[in-house]
Amino acid sequence: MDSKLKATLTSLHSHLAQSGPLDEESRALLAQLDGDIQQLLAGNAAADAGEESSTFGLAERAQELGARFAVKHPHLEPALRELGNILSSMGI
Repeated sequence: MDSKLKATLTSLHSHLAQSGPLDEESRALLAQLDGDIQQLLAGNAAADAGEESSTFGLAERAQELGARFAVKHPHLEPALRELGNILSSMGI
């Protein structure tokens, strides 16, 4: 499952590189999601209690971001939706 997750992240990064400019809030939300997924892939899923970012709810956050991007950046939405589905099937 990690390989499919990594492939989807690579695809998302590629789409982001080709997309138009993102607003600061969207960029921050994507960066936080990416960091949390990278943390998960590195095997550090247990976040400290005081940290704001967490691997808890990653699937829901990816799906929420997909819905948010559906209008302004429709080419990003499928990758975010697939990312959410993969994370959900992993129980994250």
